Amino acid sequence: MAKTNWDRYFQSQMQDVELRTLVEAERAALEIGHRLATLRRKRKLSQTQVAAALKMSPATISRLEHNARNVTIETLLKVARALGAALDIRLKTAQ
Repeated sequence: MAKTNWDRYFQSQMQDVELRTLVEAERAALEIGHRLATLRRKRKLSQTQVAAALKMSPATISRLEHNARNVTIETLLKVARALGAALDIRLKTAQ
């Protein structure tokens, strides 16, 4: 598959350690939020229902699903339990 100009640009930008660190953190936050939303939908629950079970506002659940930056492990555990899931945290070797 041929690389596009965007692919080449992105690859060159990822050589900057600081920028790569920011991009990786954002990607991780988006992945967490996506997984929370996917699991909630799979359980056929609304954000309001999950929020009520956790005594949180629906806006908080929405924020977690759309921007899970700076979320605590404690909060993730509570949300996971409310969704009938387990929290699995893995550390990977830096590339």
